[in-house]
Amino acid sequence: MEPKKTERADLENKKGLFLQIGFVTVLAFALIAFEWTTEDVDHGEMGDVEEEVVEEEIVPVTRQEEEPPPPPSPDETDEFEIVDDDVDLDDELAVEDAETRSAERDDYRIMEGDLEQEEEEEEEVFVVVEDMPTFQGQDHEYFREWIQENLRYPQEAAEAGIEGRVMVQFVVEPDGSVSNVEVVRGVDPALDEEAVRVIEDSPEWEPGEQRGEPVRVRFTFPINFVLE
Repeated sequence: MEPKKTERADLENKKGLFLQIGFVTVLAFALIAFEWTTEDVDHGEMGDVEEEVVEEEIVPVTRQEEEPPPPPSPDETDEFEIVDDDVDLDDELAVEDAETRSAERDDYRIMEGDLEQEEEEEEEVFVVVEDMPTFQGQDHEYFREWIQENLRYPQEAAEAGIEGRVMVQFVVEPDGSVSNVEVVRGVDPALDEEAVRVIEDSPEWEPGEQRGEPVRVRFTFPINFVLE
C-alpha cells in the first residue's frame, strides 16, 4: 500500500524556492564583504611609550636586631704557615725554650745572690761580740781622749756660742778601718760636720772577733763640744 502525501507536504514542489533563497543569501554576503572597510590604527612612533604612573607605596621601616655571628670553632684557623718537611720545629722550639728558661734561672740566681749578699752584709754587722774592737789596744776612754785632742771647734759655732753633744754612729770593719760614719743626733751643721770628720780620720782599730773570726761591729759614740 503506497503512502499518500498531500501536495503541501511534498518538498519536491518547493525545490526551486529553496534554491532561489540560497542564491540570494550568498549574493548578500558577497556584497557585504565587498563593502566592508578597515580603519587605519595609529600605533605611534617606536619608542613613544606612555609612561605609566606608578604610585609609590610607603613601607614602614622596621629595625630588627641582628644576632651576633656565632664564635668560630676553636679548631678553625685563619692563618696557615707552610713549613718545609726537613725542618724540625719541635727541636728548635725546645732549644729556644730551654735557653730562655736557663737565662731566666741565671737572672734569678744573680738577683737571689745579690739579695743574699746584702742580707749577709746586714747580718755581719754586730753590736756586741765576744771580743770587742779596741782603739790601738786601749779602751774607749783612750779613744775619747784622742778625739778631744784632734777635735777642731768650728769658728762660726764658737762665735755664735753653740755647744752640745753630737751622737755619731760608725762601723769598725774586720780590717780595723772605720766606715759608715753618720750623725744620729746632731746639734748644729758645723758641729755635726766636724764630728764626722774627726771619726773618719781616726787611726785603725783592732777589729772585734766572733768565734775567732774578725767581724763588723757598730758603735754609737758621743762627742762633746764645750767652749772654754
